[in-house]
Amino acid sequence: MTSAEIKFIKSLSQKKFRDESGLFVVEGEKLVEEALRSSFQVEAVYRRSEIGEAAMARISGLSSPSPALALVHKPADLSRSDVPSKGLFLALDGIRDPGNLGTILRIADWFGLDGVFASPDTVDLFNPKVVQATMGAIFRVPFHYIPVPEFCKVVAERGGKVYGTFLDGENFYQKALSNGLEAPSVIVIGNEANGISAPTAVTVTDRLFIPPYPSDDPGSESLNAAIATAITVAEFRRRL
Repeated sequence: MTSAEIKFIKSLSQKKFRDESGLFVVEGEKLVEEALRSSFQVEAVYRRSEIGEAAMARISGLSSPSPALALVHKPADLSRSDVPSKGLFLALDGIRDPGNLGTILRIADWFGLDGVFASPDTVDLFNPKVVQATMGAIFRVPFHYIPVPEFCKVVAERGGKVYGTFLDGENFYQKALSNGLEAPSVIVIGNEANGISAPTAVTVTDRLFIPPYPSDDPGSESLNAAIATAITVAEFRRRL
């Protein structure tokens, strides 16, 4: 392995070079196998048994280099302008933590959501920490960057549901919920620090509240974005 190859692979830890090359890094035997089985185009695979321990340590972004690393092409259709006619989706309104985004994709994968839409200021899907946190869900869950307020507005105008969690919302355990079987249903997940933005909040058709226990004596101020996603999506799927 040449110094130029090593330098190039290491550069992909930065979004600028991922965008320029159209490639991102996948590390770990399981993730590399997931990539090879997926519809994503794999550019190259490097195995520790072939390139050696020292070379793998130099190209790896992990504290303990894994046995396999792959360079994978980013899909070309990350932006989307049309609104689905039905299905249950997530809309991420400014999620900035890579671990949260990766975990949210795993949740979407586990509960069989039809796709995830994210605002342009959401963390890059191909950030190495996001890729690792998805545990392979990145290869199975349709993902698009889109202006979330405009997207949610169109969903509502076409008879779909736009759900969001707010402190003044209705107890969502006691509210009828739509799984998008006849029209699109979108669950908005807000920014970790500021929640759902004002432009997106005005498009929400159903304001929900995840009640604490006991309801009259809440402990934590709020829930982590990924945890809130899991609780919300699980309740939607329980209603099927």
